[in-house]
Amino acid sequence: MLPREGIWLRIPVHEILPLARGDSDGLQLSRSLGGGFARRTDALQALHRVMESQINDAHEVLLDALDDDDGGNRIAALSALPSFALKRHDGLLQCLSDRLLDEDPRVEDAARDCLLKVAPVFPSGCEEILRRELRNQKQDCRANAFEALRLTAENWPEAGCLHLDELIREEDKDLRRRGSKILRTIASKAGATGWDLIGWSLEDEDALVRRYASNTLITLANKEPAIATIFIESAMLDDDDGVRKSVIRALKKLDMQNPRVNKMVIDGARSRDYNLRKACIEHLPIIMSGGALRDAATELLKQETRPDLRKKLTAFSRDLEIEGTEEEKNRFLAPLERVDPPFEEMDAPRSGDSPPEGEYDKQKSGRPHSEDQA
Repeated sequence: MLPREGIWLRIPVHEILPLARGDSDGLQLSRSLGGGFARRTDALQALHRVMESQINDAHEVLLDALDDDDGGNRIAALSALPSFALKRHDGLLQCLSDRLLDEDPRVEDAARDCLLKVAPVFPSGCEEILRRELRNQKQDCRANAFEALRLTAENWPEAGCLHLDELIREEDKDLRRRGSKILRTIASKAGATGWDLIGWSLEDEDALVRRYASNTLITLANKEPAIATIFIESAMLDDDDGVRKSVIRALKKLDMQNPRVNKMVIDGARSRDYNLRKACIEHLPIIMSGGALRDAATELLKQETRPDLRKKLTAFSRDLEIEGTEEEKNRFLAPLERVDPPFEEMDAPRSGDSPPEGEYDKQKSGRPHSEDQA
């Protein structure tokens, strides 16, 4: 919220207000303060540093500076507005609204930067400003306003939903497209209100609006799988390729044991879209096995024409225990248990084996061998 670092940081507190009023042309800072020469614009940026007893006077000075004839003073006042508004904001946001319409391009740019800072902190105070700027015919102004709305929606989802609810009903496609991009920001925070906005956008007549709205499906699949399942089920039939790609990514996040998800996967395996069909066919072994998998794969083979998908379905339709190769059949056999011979048999000499060298003499004489005695 603060202005960029500058000499305003080093102005003594008791010197800020007189210099900001314009009582003097400037202030020479001592070497102990880092030296330099502070002007009125520097003091305006430091107004938030004044003592608590001077807040009201500083507020009046800032209001005057925002309407000053000099563009440099207006710019300095705009850079000071966000941090000072945290102490007292009366009238400041109205001045910001006026400066957004300023004839000086430099002042207008400074006002846009100011809006990006204050809108997420004062959503109610900036509501009308945003409503106007979002519909501004100048594309750079509109883009800045939508960025301010995105930042606002991150901190205040309900405030973001308020504007998005209006934007997705607009006739202007550009407004609906830009608004649908922000749906991803509120997808996991706005609750039922946000879900309604996503649902309406997924049914929009414009393909790009639906595509941007479908980018929320992965977030919903992770946070609200039940809601995501409903949206994915309807979006699977969308004609737009981008929407279907989002559906594929989100589908992988769902619980495959859910009966409703099972049905979606089986229906998707018959889709006209190759990518969706491929993803669903690859998920068949996850949702079913044994005879059910073989029957489903056999049925799908009747209408599948793609060689790679036919190869997968053929593999799923075979019973490897019966139709597989010798190696494949052996995978289903239980491994033989290892049987170790009895301890006595392991130590006993085999028939026909001669006793080790020297052992014959010991057995014959019944006495230790001479080397053993030694």
